[in-house]
This record gives sequence, structure tokens and C-alpha cells, in this order.
Amino acid sequence: MRRRPITAAAAGLVLLTGTAVACSSSSGSSGTSSAPPSSSASSPAPAHESAPPGDIPDTQAYVPWSPSAGGFTVKVPEGWSRTTQGSATVFADKFNSIRIDSLAAAKAPTAQSVRSTDIPAIQGKSTGFALRQVTVVQRKGGSPVMAEYLADSAPDQVTGKSVQLDVQRYAFFKSGKETVLTLSGAVNADNVDPWKIVTDSFRWS
Repeated sequence: MRRRPITAAAAGLVLLTGTAVACSSSSGSSGTSSAPPSSSASSPAPAHESAPPGDIPDTQAYVPWSPSAGGFTVKVPEGWSRTTQGSATVFADKFNSIRIDSLAAAKAPTAQSVRSTDIPAIQGKSTGFALRQVTVVQRKGGSPVMAEYLADSAPDQVTGKSVQLDVQRYAFFKSGKETVLTLSGAVNADNVDPWKIVTDSFRWS
């Protein structure tokens, strides 16, 4: 994800990949040709798209969203598709996506616990994984642990191609509850400001 010189970065299905790593299997492109066979450890990595979708426009509007059970509110881009993947909700547009997971947690995550427990689990479900950093960051709604990494999107069902994603995963915690926002977009897309809008909007309720 291309950085603006004066802005520091970000962080973080598929989850979205599968990635966390965040891309939705239910929101993939459809077509008349059959989907490529599932990749295995011995299969070559899918080819990358040469010109993946890019920046979220500066004119993008955002709307507040809360799960039916309540507990928190976060702003998401207006007009993006919404899907449910198990207990997670995913908002997506092309290769940009926001995955929102909520779970019970006995204690607050730390940079060390995310690095030692969460990252190996994410890596095991991803292709093209490369960790950039794990750190605690400041947002208006708290101090989440942010993990930033690279991972490949799920292959397109028609072309079999994927794009390399820049993923930012934010783990917020309060009173035994953890909410994870995983934001992803094509590498070199300038989504620093949109991701800041989303993560700064998070509030416990």
C-alpha cells in the first residue's frame, strides 16, 4: 500500500485475506468458466493481476455500522457489498475490504501475543505472506495492537489470478471483548487516509 510521505502507516481473508486474510469467498467474481482447482502446497502460487484496482476515492462517503448485538460502532464505506462469513462481517469493493470480527477474550492482546499466536494462524491460511510489523498504535477509540503484512488475495474464479494485498489488522479490547478490524487493499493503492477514517471511527458502546 503506497504511503504518503508525511503519514505513517497503518496496519491492520480470503481473511482478508482469507485473509483475515481478507477476501470474501462468497463475494468473488462469477463467470461461466469453472473455478480453478484449489491450490496445494505443491501447486504454484497464482499469477498476480498486472493492474489491480487502486485507491479509494477522496469523495468516498462513510456510514456508521454496528452488529445486531451491539457493543461497538465503526464507519464503513457507503455502497460497498456486505457479506457474512461465520461470525465475521465483511465489507468489500473490488480488492479493497474490511473484515470485522468480534470474540470473547480473557485479556487484552499485546504485540507479543499477536506476534506469537495470531500471526502464525494467519500465515497458515495465506499465500504470499510477509510480516511487516506488529505494534501498538493510538486511535481515537483506544490503543489497538496493529499488525501489518502482505498476503495474496484469493484467485479470481475466472482468470485464476490474484493481487498482492497490503493488510492492516487492528485488535481492540475492552472488558473481555475483542474486536478485530482487518483492512486490505492492493499493494501500491493509496488508502492510508480511508483506513485512518475507518479505524479512528471505532467506538465501544
